[in-house]
Amino acid sequence: MDELLLQVKDLTVSFPGRKKDDPRETAVNHLSFDIHRGEIVGVVGESGSGKSLSALSIMDLLPKDARIDGGEILFEGEDLLKMPPETRRKLKGFKMGMVFQEPMTSLNPVMKIEEQVGENLVLHTNCRPDEIHTRVVEALCSVGLEDAEVICRKYPHELSGGMRQRVMLALAAICSPELIIADEPTTALDVVVQEQILNLLRKYNREKHVAILFISHDLNVIRRLCERTIVVYHGNIVEQGNTAEVMEHPQHEYTKTLVARIPERHEDGENTENVLSLEHLDVYYEMGGSFFRRKSRKHVIHDMSFNVHDGEILGIVGESGCGKSTLSKVILGLHKDYTGTVRMREGLRPQMVFQDPFGSLNPARKIGWIMEEPLKVRGIRDADERKRMVREMLEDCGLDPSFADRYPRELSGGQRQRISIGTALLMDTGFIIADEPVSALDVTVQSQIIKLIMDLHEKKHTTIMFISHDLDLVRRICRRVLVIYRGEIVEAGRSSEVYENPAHPYTKMLLAATRDDDRMRLTSSLMEKTQDADVKVPENFPGCPFILRCAKHREDCAHRKPDIVSLSSRHSARCTYAGGKKDGEDASL
Repeated sequence: MDELLLQVKDLTVSFPGRKKDDPRETAVNHLSFDIHRGEIVGVVGESGSGKSLSALSIMDLLPKDARIDGGEILFEGEDLLKMPPETRRKLKGFKMGMVFQEPMTSLNPVMKIEEQVGENLVLHTNCRPDEIHTRVVEALCSVGLEDAEVICRKYPHELSGGMRQRVMLALAAICSPELIIADEPTTALDVVVQEQILNLLRKYNREKHVAILFISHDLNVIRRLCERTIVVYHGNIVEQGNTAEVMEHPQHEYTKTLVARIPERHEDGENTENVLSLEHLDVYYEMGGSFFRRKSRKHVIHDMSFNVHDGEILGIVGESGCGKSTLSKVILGLHKDYTGTVRMREGLRPQMVFQDPFGSLNPARKIGWIMEEPLKVRGIRDADERKRMVREMLEDCGLDPSFADRYPRELSGGQRQRISIGTALLMDTGFIIADEPVSALDVTVQSQIIKLIMDLHEKKHTTIMFISHDLDLVRRICRRVLVIYRGEIVEAGRSSEVYENPAHPYTKMLLAATRDDDRMRLTSSLMEKTQDADVKVPENFPGCPFILRCAKHREDCAHRKPDIVSLSSRHSARCTYAGGKKDGEDASL
């Protein structure tokens, strides 16, 4: 066993009570654990369990009203809590790096990506500006970001949630620290990029011998990555040990609940009436432009057509940056630069559950006020009735009614996401667009929220467009699924058919990254092709856009667009060599 790198001994963290005279509330209670050099340790627990507070204590990033009441944090034998502030600051970003759960609130919105990722190099090394640029580009490429040179010049708001999270990982790792603390680093990423990030962490751990403290609610990720696992519940460690032993033979009741808590699959009946129809939708962004130069257009969605049936749950699956979230903005009327037709049933008012909960909640208002707003829009004038409905929704979302008196900043990421979902549900609309609604939640709360969504769907016949990178979740709750790759629907059909008999190489890659047995048998050629995503085909490329990542492409794939092929009456794929009937022979997406 390598020498100890980090020791946390009897760490206790508290917050002020709800009222002025209330005693302080303990959030982390005598927590003790250690990490050896080169070890990967996983921490799993519910939102609000104290797992993130432990990490923030190590990094000296606790909220102002939090207080460390006792304990020691020894890094390389020295107590961080007794270090001078300047000495401790020099460790952050150099010997210790951290990847946060919500990248949009962690990245500076007015600094370009190159400045932010390179900042640690400026502070802790003697690199020249040209060396800094080269290392930043290399770091961005290493985490699977396309067009690293272009991304260097962008601001955080110009990137998708998954791309921002990968920027955070590049920022944390750029100085080759001894310890990386990763707080839900793969939460907002699709399964292929998740696997890339996990492989990157494994490689970095193996080659650089860096220790990793990996915080997650995803037990499958913990099991695949971590040697040891620590289970935290209400600020206490209730179980820890070898990961395989903890997962296969859990001892504590809470651990047993985490392992067993997986939502059941749901099936819908058929319904052919459409509430939303998209025909030949092309979506673009205006880029650049000046007095002397015309603006250019960057197309993000290409000739997309599909229907959403009344009362169904339609799954939308694809990588970060593929156009899923842009599609939802077009439907909501938040993005106007498009051609084609968007038809919606008269009187339908779609509501949105956003991926980033903190960005969708007013930080200056209490939760109760925020959740009452849709009730006011609905015309419910009785204040007592509104408060009653808010209390009931909080309980349905697994939160105490007292949360109505809190501000968003006082909640964990998972708790804020539950508030966002509850607020959308209170609008009692007939159509909800859920953009990664459970991506930031632990498995226990995921199950509660999915059950809540399913209950709403069944009781009120609500139509739901469910955007996610979690294929297993989409399969369990969605009758139909659309798979999107770089703005095009590459496969569509009943989820059972798409999942059991995937036709497009991209769909197969996504599914292979979610299945343990398949993952172990992935050929090196497939994973190497996945990394070729760093080389992007030009926008006017005449052939298949997936060619650089396809392990089985043929020569003519570079010269013509793929045909739409029908595999059955309800299953189609945009791949000439998928088999079945070609377009014009009862094929449609």
